[in-house]
Amino acid sequence: MSEAASELPRIHWTEDGTERSAAWRSEAGNPPPRRVVVADDTTSADTAYRLACEGTALLWRGDFQNARQLLNAMARRTERKPKKASRPGQKAKGAPGSATEAFHLHRLAQSQRARTLGMLLLPFEADHSVPLRRAPDVREACEQAYGPAGEPYVASLRELLGMIGAYEWRRKGVEIPALEDRIHPWYGVFSPVRGEYVDLVAAEPLPSKTLAFDIGTGTGVLAAVLARRGVQRIVGTDQDPRALACARENIGQLGYAAQVEIVQADLFPEGRAPLVVCNPPWVPARPSSPVERAVYDPDSAMLRGFLDGLAAHLEPGGEGWLLLSDLAEHLGLRPRAQLEGWIEAAGLKVLGRSDIRPRHPRAADPSDPLHAARSAEVTSLWRLGVR
Repeated sequence: MSEAASELPRIHWTEDGTERSAAWRSEAGNPPPRRVVVADDTTSADTAYRLACEGTALLWRGDFQNARQLLNAMARRTERKPKKASRPGQKAKGAPGSATEAFHLHRLAQSQRARTLGMLLLPFEADHSVPLRRAPDVREACEQAYGPAGEPYVASLRELLGMIGAYEWRRKGVEIPALEDRIHPWYGVFSPVRGEYVDLVAAEPLPSKTLAFDIGTGTGVLAAVLARRGVQRIVGTDQDPRALACARENIGQLGYAAQVEIVQADLFPEGRAPLVVCNPPWVPARPSSPVERAVYDPDSAMLRGFLDGLAAHLEPGGEGWLLLSDLAEHLGLRPRAQLEGWIEAAGLKVLGRSDIRPRHPRAADPSDPLHAARSAEVTSLWRLGVR
């Protein structure tokens, strides 16, 4: 999970008239900034924001808590609303003209915001400690995300705050009513905070309790739900080393290690099962960070791979459970007819479908840029069989 220190890129800057460098870490895979200046408590938010927008990174040497305040001030400067329309019926300048355009503008704004805020950098020692005044002890959070460091390095404050948040998620866990217990997501592994798809799996009548495959298991939450429902053996698959380790830990803590096997595989394990479950990424777009791979799936690659391979891994009379939001349809990114065409082309038929409305706060937030699509969203469990 960790990258060897010798393989890390280097970041270079001048400080006190001396050329310096350090290892560079970015979980999003961003290259080290080409221009770096040293900043401290005397640096104003306006100056920091201007430099960041110009592509100049700021290596912080001041108080840690002041750096957090500066980042918040920079974030406020990124939150600019489109200008209001001057006449009734006229589209506001910068406002989207369709749900698809709104999505792409939203993603662009997110990308630009992440790039700008990612320009505020912190130094780290070889043990992951931050050598700044009033810096918290972040060693365990960084160790969980990066693994052993081996040498001093530089990373963005924004990424560190994400690691701290993920560390707390992992420590406290996420309550899963269907399990009457908690799942503990690791950094970079999608957290099951949207529980409606879990509820669908917990309620749908099982075609068999002998064997099930959980494709793209992530935290292992669906494998655990199936085990709790009495399925005798479950094989969960994933390709990501973090997800595999996370799922194994959760399954073990929940007491289902005797029923659930977690294996590394590209979609399907060997063999056939009477039940194959998959919750692929819901939106056909390019992810900008590792954790977004659970949400964004370029060209619907995982969805199509699951559909194309399902018939070959179902036992006669078996069912494939596809858990999918129709948000992409409301955004104009993937028509329902296209999904139905892929199902038919894969030699499958729809046996039934169960629907549920999302409960997340953004679905009811009219200020959300994608409110129109989110308010109409439905999450479905598609029961698929071989034609």
